[in-house]
Amino acid sequence: MAKLNFYRLPASAMFAARTDPRFHYCSYMPEGYDPAGDRRYPLAVLIHHSLRDAQALRDQFIDFAEAHQCALLAPLFPCGINGPDDFNNYKLLRHGGIAYDEILLGMIDELAEVFRLHSDRVLMHGFSGGGQFAHRFMLRHPERLRAVSIAAPGTVTLPGDPRPWWPGTGDMETALGAPFRSEPLRALPIQLLIGAEDTSPEGVTIREGSDFWTAGANEAGATRVERLDALETALRGIGASPERQDVPGVAHLGTGLQPAVKDFFARVLAG
Repeated sequence: MAKLNFYRLPASAMFAARTDPRFHYCSYMPEGYDPAGDRRYPLAVLIHHSLRDAQALRDQFIDFAEAHQCALLAPLFPCGINGPDDFNNYKLLRHGGIAYDEILLGMIDELAEVFRLHSDRVLMHGFSGGGQFAHRFMLRHPERLRAVSIAAPGTVTLPGDPRPWWPGTGDMETALGAPFRSEPLRALPIQLLIGAEDTSPEGVTIREGSDFWTAGANEAGATRVERLDALETALRGIGASPERQDVPGVAHLGTGLQPAVKDFFARVLAG
């Protein structure tokens, strides 16, 4: 068993992932965690936005972790893994020969070796770039999620759309190693969240030359609100029941959406 000291409890240092030390994570365990006890804790995985604010994001959910006795895991997927202009790598799950979803699953397993966790199914939240990762992780690994909160993604993959990955899910088995399955999504608690003022097209339009560029890259809408609308429509079209919330007075600001995320997760944990 790994040593439980101030490097790990309650708010951990940043650790290199054993599956690939180029990637890192930090965690939080509630103050009352007893290494000699037998209680297992639910786990919330928090996916950073494009500026890679992993530790800050972890710290912003400590109040939730203490109130609901929930562990936190915040991965860090740095820019520059595949060259100086590699900014978007993790958002599509697979990039430059790296399976970012599998890196995260390795982090979850690694944390579960240290702490007593319900790690088979986790809560997941991501804002902006993190929202892109979170909803694509949902499409690839729905069985690993207890609930997912998808906030203000700049691009969306539409479930059930026959186009190839990433605008659609038509070739998921080739692209990601497993076919698209709609059945698990129908029972999954899904939150779609955005600031009602998040209507600027800045940073949303995908241009040729971007590592995001593909046919149909901009067809889901011109703004994040429109793209979340498209994702909601597609989810409802396959029989899922997402909970949609447009937060008044908030633009593209993750902290402005966090109270709604915490309320959603609290309701899921309460059953």
